[in-house]
Parts: sequence; C-alpha cells; structure tokens
Amino acid sequence: MPRLSDSMEEGTVLAWMKAVGDEVAVGDELVEIETDKANMVYESDVAGTLVEILAEEGATLPIGSVIARVGDPSEATAGDGNGGPPRTEAEPEAPAEAPAEDAAGGAGGEEGVTDEAAAAPRRSGERIKASPIARRVAADRGLDLAGLTGSGPGGRIIKADVERAGEAAPAQAAEPAAPAPAAAAERPETARGSIETVELTRLQQTVSRRMAESKATAPHFYLTTEIDMSRAVEARARIKAAASEGDVVPSVNDMVVKACAIALREFPRANGSYRDGHVEEHSRVNVGIAVAARDALVVPTVFDADEKGLRQIAAESRGLAERVREGTITPPELSGGTFTVSNLGMFGITSFSAVINPPQAAILAVGSIEDVPVVRDGEIVPGRRMAVNLACDHRILYGADGARFLARVRDLLEEPVFLAL
Repeated sequence: MPRLSDSMEEGTVLAWMKAVGDEVAVGDELVEIETDKANMVYESDVAGTLVEILAEEGATLPIGSVIARVGDPSEATAGDGNGGPPRTEAEPEAPAEAPAEDAAGGAGGEEGVTDEAAAAPRRSGERIKASPIARRVAADRGLDLAGLTGSGPGGRIIKADVERAGEAAPAQAAEPAAPAPAAAAERPETARGSIETVELTRLQQTVSRRMAESKATAPHFYLTTEIDMSRAVEARARIKAAASEGDVVPSVNDMVVKACAIALREFPRANGSYRDGHVEEHSRVNVGIAVAARDALVVPTVFDADEKGLRQIAAESRGLAERVREGTITPPELSGGTFTVSNLGMFGITSFSAVINPPQAAILAVGSIEDVPVVRDGEIVPGRRMAVNLACDHRILYGADGARFLARVRDLLEEPVFLAL
C-alpha cells in the first residue's frame, strides 16, 4: 500500500487497472486507491508481469502492506486474483502498451475503437473491468456496469461506454426505481420519520476522524477581526480592467492567500506545526486552500506562496480547484501544507470558525464582503468590510502571537499595494 499523501495512514483498494498475467510497465495505471484526501490512481514504479493480487477491491490496509506482486511471468497464478475465473486462450488479453483513458476521460482508449475490440459477454461472477472515471460517471447516473459492454483495451469499460448507455436510457438513469413496499416496511417509523442509513466513504470517515482528533487534542482559541476591503476591491477592479483576453484575474481569495503567505514568512511560528511534544518551524510557506469536492472537503496546496505573484497564485488555485472537482488531483498537490485558508464568502456566509487542519498551527476562516456604513474622519461613509476568524493551536501560538499575525494580514489587505512587493 503506497503512501499517497503526507497524512495517509491506510488506503482502500477501489479498482485494479490490471489483471493477473498482464504486463506492467513503469508509469502504467495499476490500481485506484481511496486515501484520507482523495481517490487516486497509483502508477507502477516497477516493470514486469502482475503475478498476484493480494488485496481485493474494497479491502482497507495500512501503509506498507503488500497488495500485489510484480515479477517473472512464470510465477503468475491461474486466476485473475479478484475472484474471477482463469483467463483462457480464447479470451482477449489487453495489449501491453495499450493507451489508457486519461484522468479527465479524454484521449487514449476511446478513439478508433472498432466493434471487434469490444469484449465478449461477461461470465457470471467475473470482475468488471472499468476505468475510475467510468465508475464515477456510472455511479452518478445510476447505471449498472454489469450491463455494459466495454470498448476499451481488453473489454475495459471506459467513460464513452457509460455516456452512450446513459443517452440510450435517460429515464432509467434519472429515475431510480422506488423501493419495494416490503423493503420500506422493514424500516421502522419513529418520531422523526423513517430512517435511512447513509454509509460514509473512506475519505469522509478519515476527514471526520481527523477533525474530531483536532478538536479533542489541539486546544483551539479564536481571534476575529474585520478588514476594510475597499482598496482591495478597487485594486482588483483595476487589474480586471487592464487584463487582456485570457488573462487570469486574481480573486479576493487569491489576495487573502498572498497576504497570509507574506505574514507567515514574517511570523514563522504561525507557519509551524506541533508533533510529539515539540514545535517544528518550516522553511517553506505552503498555503492550503479548502475546496468543496463532491463528497468531502479537500485541501490542495499552493507551494511557496510567499514567493509567487498574485497572477501565479490565481492560476494555480484555479487549476487545483478544477482538478479536485474532476477527481484528478495528484498526491503531491495535497501534501506539504503549512497553513490553510477556508473561504465561505461566496455562499453569503458573513463569518464562521474553522477546525485546524493538524498538525498545522492555524487556519483562517474568511467570510463575505459586506456593504456597511463606516465612520471615517468623523463622518459616516459607505464601506466594504470582510470578517475573518483565525483558529489557533494554543500549543504553538499564544494570544499575542496570533493577534500580531492577524493584524499583519489585515494591514496587507487594507493596503493591497504591498501584496505586489
């Protein structure tokens, strides 16, 4: 079981991309694994023949456990290692260098496929071969992969197969069958109505556990202030007006990330972490940005944010958020964060408190920008205010430390010219 993130302790095997007996080259997609941060496809770092699969799909194992063996083809077992029957000479085998469908469901495996390339009908009990994105699309549309014929290498079901099936039976995909009366009767009625149990995914379970551990072990305290965002909003409007077609325009959140990065460089304690009774201060300023994925909250990282300009931060942030939502984010992009920014302002939330992402020292919760009356030079004038809340781990930061850091973030955003220095 490979370590695919810095906080990963165990992983769940979701789908094998290869069967026992298949040739494996370095860089080939081997297995899809659910980690504590996202579902990721692991690419083989060795070449040879897939001799044995030791971890069945759905199995959860700790880091370092043996999940498969790649070696000499003479060592291959008769079965496919996933409960399916042994491959026969009449059964087509995937070519060793057949192009795989890419993470976004595009090129490789879908172009130029002929009817002859489609797999023969599946035998009862045989493992269904499908790409990770095909499985996700099928689950979203309520389609059963067992009823589909794959047009990918070796009969593998790919995204295009699922989309064709969805177009052929839209009503079936859009309207799941209602439960039978007998099944409904099995659920007892309570004062709160009928009960339906929803199982958490492995990612959701891990996030729940880590957040509970954070609140239970890290002594949180919170600092709140309001920031006058008038000049920051005006500066962004000028940048947008001067931008050419195709240029990335920094958002308010990009400005917040940059301001935090500068402040973290000046206050290294806030850029630290707590481990085993001591504080570690990190030389790199890597700011995580909380992104709402389909089933959980994922935090990709903008590395060395203190050394990057606003446009570069904006471009990277958009790319990271897009890959999170598409499910193509990579392990390195989810690791190494030293601080986190969580922004719910786009949902109209004026202020909130966030839970620290351990082992980090703090997390900044950002609310929406509100038009409010403010007093300036003894007169009431229109103002644009944004509430922010800094959650701090008291083992790393004391009240004055957190207050000085937050004041510096506020000063930088109220005078955004300093963000470009």
